[in-house]
Amino acid sequence: AAGVTPLSALGILFNTGAGQHILKNPLIVNSIIEKAALRRTDVILEVGPGTGNLTVKMLEKVKKVIACEIDPRLVGELQKRVQGTCLANKLEIKVGDVLKTDLPFFDACVANLPYQISSPFVFKLLLHRPFFRCAILMFQREFALRLVAKPGTKLYCRLSINTQLLARVDHLMKVGKNNFRPPPKVESSVVRIEPKNPPPPINFQEWDGLVRIAFVRKNKTLSAAFKSSAVEQLLDHNYRIHCSLHNTVSFFLEIPENFKIAEKIQTVLKNTGYSEKRARSMDIDDFIRLLHGFNSEGIHFS
Repeated sequence: AAGVTPLSALGILFNTGAGQHILKNPLIVNSIIEKAALRRTDVILEVGPGTGNLTVKMLEKVKKVIACEIDPRLVGELQKRVQGTCLANKLEIKVGDVLKTDLPFFDACVANLPYQISSPFVFKLLLHRPFFRCAILMFQREFALRLVAKPGTKLYCRLSINTQLLARVDHLMKVGKNNFRPPPKVESSVVRIEPKNPPPPINFQEWDGLVRIAFVRKNKTLSAAFKSSAVEQLLDHNYRIHCSLHNTVSFFLEIPENFKIAEKIQTVLKNTGYSEKRARSMDIDDFIRLLHGFNSEGIHFS
């Protein structure tokens, strides 16, 4: 059962629109498993197990694999593949959309993901509690390179900085398209994500709100990025809520009649030294300092 079943023999037509590209090269399957450093006691979360080439190999090494699959046809193939073997009782299959379900407890996540859910799935993982040890994930090459991109490089974006705030990310290996059946249109890469535990003491909603504004036009200066009327309206609204929440007898925050949020924003940018800086070249520490500068003046992003 542990061999790689030819898909033509299964008679399955793969839905490439749903990201169904089955990893068929056993060397790459073995390499992914090796890099995951699986333990006998591990519970593994697998997303998009397909016909189970990776699943079966993992079942031989761990306590349990929880496989999330949206396609009932593939669920049937996976069940057939382990039926009547000693591996069957170690496999739990969850049928449905992994983005819409609560993740179970797991020690590590190993997955050849449907590429169109890459970004939301990464954040679902990073905000998942309790912490897991690591995730070894297959992504479209450019997405993988964005995850590991450094400030000042072309691919550096909101995804890069948000992921790197919450985790250590490493590019492990490139995987050519001919290793899949049917071959995808793009090259792929395998990445390791290890959540920072404990996480940085930052309110992620606040952080993401700031980073989102800065990266809408990552080549603009922050002074220009914050001049958008939508941004000013949002921050003005948040500021007024903040002031009203702090209107207690002992601590009174009154907003002067001629108050303009735009001036307050520009003052914070100047005082923190970031008004002429551009998001594309700012690192995590820069954004932490800037967020602190805004928050200490009562300006909030969530």
